[in-house]
Amino acid sequence: MEIFSTVLWHLRCDVELSLLAHELVEYDKFVPESWCAVGNCFSLQKEHDVALKFFTRAIQLDPRFTYAYTLCGHELAASDEPDRAMTYFRNALRFDERHYNAWYGIGTIYYRQEKFGPAKYHYERAIAINRLSSVLWCYLGMVLHSSNKPLEALAKLEEAIRIDTKGTNSLARFKRAIVLATLDEHEAAFRELEKLRDIAPKEAPIYFAMAKIYKKTGDRQKALQNFYCALDLDSKSASEIKAAIDRLDQDGEDPDDIKFEL
Repeated sequence: MEIFSTVLWHLRCDVELSLLAHELVEYDKFVPESWCAVGNCFSLQKEHDVALKFFTRAIQLDPRFTYAYTLCGHELAASDEPDRAMTYFRNALRFDERHYNAWYGIGTIYYRQEKFGPAKYHYERAIAINRLSSVLWCYLGMVLHSSNKPLEALAKLEEAIRIDTKGTNSLARFKRAIVLATLDEHEAAFRELEKLRDIAPKEAPIYFAMAKIYKKTGDRQKALQNFYCALDLDSKSASEIKAAIDRLDQDGEDPDDIKFEL
């Protein structure tokens, strides 16, 4: 049930998750699975401190309950406490070395810290345990791209897309488009981004990425149009987008891609 509650968290099904947590606590409040579900409810609402309290309660009920350590780690990582998060992920691996979620969690902390070598190692350890995770292949591809290895990155991202039989990993497709643009495969990059735009027409990063490619190919008008579309859709990233607009007539690199959250 703790896994099912996490599935509901990823699907952002707050009503169903709340109902599940309530039913689990009513049925048995002395098992860790119940409190993991409650913690996921608060995590979905971004109440990280409260969520952490309930995940810790799950560990108190069963100090060897690996999944609760991983949930604590993810919650602390989301709260920008990487050192504490790392401790929980490592504790999870101490109890279960094949707990790939913990390897992934550590890899993600290193990735955010731009420590790409350790990030790659931990993602590869996770993939060795669960080769059918599209998410893991995607993040490995992202690390390789950040390490200036676009061809290797493209291969990993295409593997992520290949095993994503339900077509739900839009991030892999977005990152594939970015890598294709890096390789000057502009038409292929546009095709991928246009597909994503049709699926998610209100995602600013898609327009931002298209604008950067149009700039690269010398189409200033379309670049400007797409930058303004991105700006209309994402006021939180206004400074990055405006900086890119200011550099439209200049050579050189634009600001990094804004975060893709589809």
